[in-house]
Order: sequence, then structure tokens, then C-alpha cells
Amino acid sequence: MIILILIASILMASISIIQFKNEAKDYHQERLDRKEFAIKEHINYVLSTTTYPLTPENLKLIFKDKIHELSDIHNLEINIYSLEGKLVKSSKSSFSVDKVAPPIPNYILKLVQSSVDKRYVDIKNIDGVKNRSSYSQIKDDKFKPLGILNIPYVEDDGFYETELREFLLRLSQVYSFMLVIAFALAYFLASYITKSLKTISDKINETSLNQKNEKIVIEANSKEINSLINAYNQMVDKLEESASMLAQSEREQAWREMAKQVAHEIKNPLTPMRLTVQSFQRKFDPNDPELKQKLNDYSKTLIQQIDTMSAVASAFSNFASMPAQQNETLNVVEVVEFSLDIFNEDFIAFESNSEEIITVMDRTQLIRIITNLVKNAIQAIPEEQAEKAILVSVNEEEDNVIISVKDNGIGIDADNTEHIFEPKFTTKTSGMGLGLGIIKNIIENYKGTITFETEPEKGSTFMVSLPIVK
Repeated sequence: MIILILIASILMASISIIQFKNEAKDYHQERLDRKEFAIKEHINYVLSTTTYPLTPENLKLIFKDKIHELSDIHNLEINIYSLEGKLVKSSKSSFSVDKVAPPIPNYILKLVQSSVDKRYVDIKNIDGVKNRSSYSQIKDDKFKPLGILNIPYVEDDGFYETELREFLLRLSQVYSFMLVIAFALAYFLASYITKSLKTISDKINETSLNQKNEKIVIEANSKEINSLINAYNQMVDKLEESASMLAQSEREQAWREMAKQVAHEIKNPLTPMRLTVQSFQRKFDPNDPELKQKLNDYSKTLIQQIDTMSAVASAFSNFASMPAQQNETLNVVEVVEFSLDIFNEDFIAFESNSEEIITVMDRTQLIRIITNLVKNAIQAIPEEQAEKAILVSVNEEEDNVIISVKDNGIGIDADNTEHIFEPKFTTKTSGMGLGLGIIKNIIENYKGTITFETEPEKGSTFMVSLPIVK
């Protein structure tokens, strides 16, 4: 709309300028024609009343005084030339010091003689001003050429230029007002048209497979936009169905994998238990003097394997269903430092940028996070390594408490970094690999995050960020 108005205003201004110039051109041409006709009629009257014979040689005598009278009457300069193009008489005042007037150029003489009406108008621009000069033959009563009449005419476009400026000013005012109206209409129309598209765009940006997506309930005036809304709503339905099926499939796959892992971990202690029972059955002798000692050994072996099975069941139970949170107001610095007291390693250091960071959280779950991370850090350092170091730090950053556990162990291989928080994933020779998965669930329940940085053979740093709840 705005572009069309701008184009229309430019075209209107261009056409107006061309029109004014054409009108000025036609006006000056018509005015020169009228003046020339009137002057020639007056000249014919003078020729018809003169007492001098009508010959080219007598033109100077005939118009000796009359040429000034003609010039005053018609308010134009008048020049009379001979048929050869030399100036015979001019109404323009001359002085003795003036140079001899130049003759008419030969090409003009030829154009005058060759034209049908024996007339030619020469147009030149002198100092930016257009000058017209008409040349026509003067004839006697028998239509015999006597000389050439020249009438110089300077075009005065002051009136038309003033009119053009005023017209363009009014035109610019009108179109400026129209532009303002067009901008306002364009803004409201664009807002009205794109309002539905903006809603659709926002909904599409918010669409995710991991959340429940809302449908668009607006009714647009455009058939095309309504079709787009219907297509989006159908997509949401299909996406919801796909997400549900995917979640179900993932859950089933996860539980299948977990069941396999639990079955594997339970089979591990069952094998030595079976061998122990079979050995006891085969070697049992009621008269053996060491029978009591052997019974104790067999019992210890069975109890040890039963404890292993119990630990597997407990770990699986803890991962499958987290205990209810018993939140309380606590000092995170104090709880973390207390959690480190159960470790006997002298290479574990603790630091904090504050003596007190108060938040509301389950004390047991916070201790569980710290002990699990520190235990993993200890296990990540080889036994044969000479210099061992683990640094646990607690810092407050804005509205979050940052707990980091840094070790100088063997680090994590690049192939394992993507799976480090997955259930049942472990790089150890023992354990179910549920520890990091469990604490990740705890942290995410508190709207926190856990990340890590690692460098092979130099160590790893696990960082827990928990929002401070007061």
C-alpha cells in the first residue's frame, strides 16, 4: 500500500512537471506566433502606405522610423535583414562603438527559403534561458521577397515555475497526509492479519515432544489461516499420540533392561551359594571334629551372598521409587562438611566462599548426593597413584548453591560421557551403575542440574546446582 502511494505520488509529480513544461512551451510558441502575425500585418500596412518603391534596397528607408514605432507597439525587438542575411534595420539601439551585427547563419537562410511557409523558428538555450527567434520573409504586394523579418523572443517561465512549485507543494502535502494514513492502515491491517500467525508461530516454537502441547482455539477470518490452525491442531494430536507411544516404549525398554541387569546381579551371588550348598552336602560328615567351624564358614559365605542380593534389591528399589522428601531448613555448608566426616581419606579437602548458605531441602538426600559423588571420586583415582586429591567446594552464586567435587583421577573416556547418567551404566567391575542415576533424579526433583567436566588421565569435576529455597 505504501509503495503504491509512493509510486503514485512520483508519477503524479512527474506528469505534472511534464504537463507544466508542455503548457509553457505551447504558450510561448503560440504567443510568438501571435506577435509575429501582428507585426507582419503591421509591416504589410507600412509597405502598402509607403511612398518609397518596394525594393530590397529601400527597406532601410521605409523602416527608418517605423521600426521603433512597431517595436514599442508590440513590445518586442524587431530586426530586418536582407535576403542575403545582412542586418538592414533593427529596433535595438546601437552605438558607434558597437561591433557590426552578425548576419543570419546560412543554414537558417536555407531553412527559411526551403520551408513551405518561408518561416523558421530557431530555439537556443543561453545561460539556462530558452530563447526563441523566428525568421520569416517580408514580401511586397506581388508576393515578391524583399527581406527577412527576425523577432527575438526570450521565454519567461517565472509564472509557470511559481505555479509548478505551489502545485508540487500542495501535492506533497496531500500525499504526505495519505502516507500517514497508509502507514496507520498498514500497521493495523498487518497487526490484524499477523495476529493469528503470531499465535501460531508462538505455539509452534513452544511445541515439544517432552511436554503436553496445547491446541490453538482461536478462529481467524482467513480461510488459509484457519486451515493452518487445523493442521497444527491435528499435528498436536498426532504428536501427543506419538509421544505417549514413545514414552510407553521407552518405559518398557528401560524396565526390560533393568530386569535383565537385576537378574544378572542376582545370578552372581546365586552361583557361589549353590556351589557352597553342594559342597556342604557332598562333604558333610557328622563325626568330623571341625564340623562346627565348617558350618560357620558355610553360613558366612551364604550370609555374604544374601547380603549382596539384598544390596542389589535395595539399589533397584531406591532407583525405582524415591523416598518422600522430608524438607527442612538447613545450612548446606554444614551438611556437606558433615557428610565428608564418614570418609577416612586424608586427601579429601573442603572449601566454601561462605560459612552459611541456608536453604530448604531433605538432609538425607543432600547427604546421599555428596557421599555418592565423593565415593565415585575416590574410586576414580587408581590405588597405585602417588598423589591423590579430591576437592569438595560449596559456593553461592545468585539464587543457587553450587556444589562441586573435583578429583585428579583417570577421568572419563569420551565414548562414555553421553551415558554417564544412564541407569545400569558403569565403568567399574562391580556395582549396578545406579548411583549417578539416583542422585540425578534427586537433583532434578529439586529443579536443579548436575553437569561434569572431564579430561582423561587428569581428572573430573562434577557440579551440582540447586536453587536456594527460603
